[in-house]
Amino acid sequence: MREHMYKVRTFNQIAVRGLDRFSRDTYEVGSEISDPHAILLRSHKLAATDLTSSLLAVARAGAGVNNVPVESCTEQGIVVFNTPGANANSVKELVLAALLLASRDLVGGIEYVRSLKGVTDEAELNRLVEAEKKRFKGRELYGKSLGVVGLGAIGSLVARAALDLGMDVLGYDPAISVDAAWRLPAEVQRMENLPSLFSRADFVTLHVPLLPETRGLINAESLRSFRPGSVLLNFARQPIVDTEALIGALADGRVDLYVADFPVPGLTDHPQVRLTPHLGASTEEAEENCAVMAADQLVEFLQTGNIRNSVNYPEVYLEPTGGFRLAVTNNNVPGMLGQMTSVLAERAINVVDMLNKSRGDVAYNLIDVADEPLPELIDDICAIESVLNVREFKI
Repeated sequence: MREHMYKVRTFNQIAVRGLDRFSRDTYEVGSEISDPHAILLRSHKLAATDLTSSLLAVARAGAGVNNVPVESCTEQGIVVFNTPGANANSVKELVLAALLLASRDLVGGIEYVRSLKGVTDEAELNRLVEAEKKRFKGRELYGKSLGVVGLGAIGSLVARAALDLGMDVLGYDPAISVDAAWRLPAEVQRMENLPSLFSRADFVTLHVPLLPETRGLINAESLRSFRPGSVLLNFARQPIVDTEALIGALADGRVDLYVADFPVPGLTDHPQVRLTPHLGASTEEAEENCAVMAADQLVEFLQTGNIRNSVNYPEVYLEPTGGFRLAVTNNNVPGMLGQMTSVLAERAINVVDMLNKSRGDVAYNLIDVADEPLPELIDDICAIESVLNVREFKI
């Protein structure tokens, strides 16, 4: 079995802690590498021309993969990873800051005090401050209701933090996973539909991925269910909110304030809008966590074939047996597994363990064998129609 030297190309600035996960005796890592086995990136928009024939995997140090041509990757047998939950605490803390900014006019107060820079007499300064502070009067979060749309890694953390602030928390997520359900505090009131949540919430915060079914989720129709004077927070993805419909809701009082992490034309100077420049994951800790998680997933995939947190491949984990392993990707059509095992049987190869899973149009197989696979065996499996790629390595 030949020894592998893997090449990993990086885009953007990847945290050093993440890069250190690649051992220098097994990996060549850099931004100028050609024909890489893997790509590690953050926000760089990957082009189809970046998907070279050598490429096996792409890892996005973050949750969203809108900058990766996932469909093209799937067609070419390339696994795409993301890092769900790695930046969850960073986003949660920004949402808490947004809740506080939405309930207390801290920005207005700070700007007012700055406008007094020419006042040098302390007594006069105190008089002006006392006279004008009523302009910035706010309200407490305690006792108010927060509707959390999406109860995954971030949404569940926001829900727990809001409960600690004394808020009543309403939650909605029709696709909640078992793990997420276990993480969710029992005090969160599960709502059966979005109109019910919107009509009861003083604040609504969005934490759903951008999918065809969530694009424009907040639109003219759904905004009609909002409680008059409510606050909408969007720290998920910009297209989840229909901008024109939102402007209408702000004008008629259905929504009093919109706080989001995504500046868009038409909203940047709106008096009822507070926008931040996409700061959700912009903390040192989040960048390090995402880089480490993405790197670890690439290392495990390249060296064992196991797949964790892929957006286009099934979750596959097979404990290494200390022998030899084949990783086979194929189109998800009937009879493929039988053809593979027939090839192995014809060459008298003993299968020690095997795992086969599929997702959509692609299937993935891990096959542990007792003897080292010879090149002829690999060629025979590659020759099976609908096989996309075959990898072999010692585990």
